[in-house]
Amino acid sequence: MSNLETRQLRYFVAVAEERHFGRAAERLGMAQPPLSRAIRDLERQLGVQLLIRTTRQVTLTSAGETLLADARVALDAVAAAEHRARNAGRPVPTLRLALKADYDAGLLPKIMDAYRTPPVELLLGGHGEQVPALRDGRADVALLPTPFDERGLDTEPLVTGPRLVALAAADPLAARTTVRLSDLTGRRLPDGTPAEAGGPQPPADRRSRLDLSQIFNLVEVGNIVWFLPDWVARRFPRPNIAYRPVDGLEPTTLAVAWPAESRSAAVATFVRTVRELAEATFDDESPTPLTSPV
Repeated sequence: MSNLETRQLRYFVAVAEERHFGRAAERLGMAQPPLSRAIRDLERQLGVQLLIRTTRQVTLTSAGETLLADARVALDAVAAAEHRARNAGRPVPTLRLALKADYDAGLLPKIMDAYRTPPVELLLGGHGEQVPALRDGRADVALLPTPFDERGLDTEPLVTGPRLVALAAADPLAARTTVRLSDLTGRRLPDGTPAEAGGPQPPADRRSRLDLSQIFNLVEVGNIVWFLPDWVARRFPRPNIAYRPVDGLEPTTLAVAWPAESRSAAVATFVRTVRELAEATFDDESPTPLTSPV
């Protein structure tokens, strides 16, 4: 039996994640019949059934679930080897930092000033994009808010602060200094979930596929409310939005994360630098919620 190929794993992961051969073929940029043949060939090669096919859906067998988990790890490892080799082979290698714009708690300018060798290359992305970038080797380190999938990563917390709710300034709740989750009954978050349920922590907001300006515009006209870290609210005072603390809403932590297998001296120095900067910045500065519209 020959060894598995990355092409086979990519095909299988696409079908397993989409649960549909047509959507998987579209995602892969290929026709459906050769994709179906490739999956059948893979099952024959392994000697196990990976998928249960019906006219309406595709489901995974226990063997398929196992292969999906391992295939994701394997594909990430291959991609990581490629990205890290290319970065190491540059005339001037960089330390690649993944983060969401404006989610650095004000630390980024200090980081860029304090850490210069090797140069820092910023990889800006949306919520939830930083962990995949670490796993597939596009990034060496990341700054990101909790919670996130920490499997295979080492992390250190930098600062913890409250999450606030952003409301239209004309909303009756904006007249209060504090609101309760139950007060938000009937209102929706950017991803469409009910606000009174407490909502996801910030990373899950990526499901809305909206950027900050779009979210703020929707909040201003009263279409949605939004839970956001205190440090983000402070960077975006807007006359038509009020930020209020919410009783019972869990705080969020900004953390620095890097692959657990990393043995890079540059990464170790970066983590130490960021930790020291955070300690110096926040030790005497307790984040406090905004209690008036701005």
